[in-house]
Amino acid sequence: MLALGATGCAPVEEPEAPPPGSDGNTSEKLESLTVASAGSMRGYSRERFPHWRDTGKNCDVRDSVLARDGSDIKRSGCNVVAGRWESVYDNRAFTDPSDVDVDHVVPLANAWRSGADEWDDAQRGEFANDLTRPQLIAVSASSNRAKGDQDPSQWKPANRSHWCAYAENWVTVKHHWQLSVTSAEKAALADMLEECV
Repeated sequence: MLALGATGCAPVEEPEAPPPGSDGNTSEKLESLTVASAGSMRGYSRERFPHWRDTGKNCDVRDSVLARDGSDIKRSGCNVVAGRWESVYDNRAFTDPSDVDVDHVVPLANAWRSGADEWDDAQRGEFANDLTRPQLIAVSASSNRAKGDQDPSQWKPANRSHWCAYAENWVTVKHHWQLSVTSAEKAALADMLEECV
């Protein structure tokens, strides 16, 4: 879908939300992931994952996700200033974008500990701004901050009906980016995938 900003703002291509686990069998992908202990956080900072890239005049990836995941979107220029968002993590609804965070489904620090420490900053930027895989999602700020950099063995959405999609999304992202999982993380993902009926 194409979203047009105000006069003088270039059209911004709004990505469609990819369906969870849309590019193959999620259980097979999970089995194919390398199991390894979590790596060191040495050298990590969020700045090593340049994110919220420009996607048009005065727009960035955050605006693109807010527009994609919301309804009744209102803009000032290209910035999303109002709308309605349903946070699938905790079943809460919001109309103020300042109450909404764009979550990295696989957190940046988790990616660092599972292989992204060996990437260059350009590849880390691709990961942090990935609008093609189900890596970015608009959710309540409180749920995003409660999650932090924890994997599914440490944190799961309060909304259990989202567990299947969450696990599928997590596995899809890790599989595409060839990131490892810990044994506890893999077990938790397998349990969550049992919710997929």
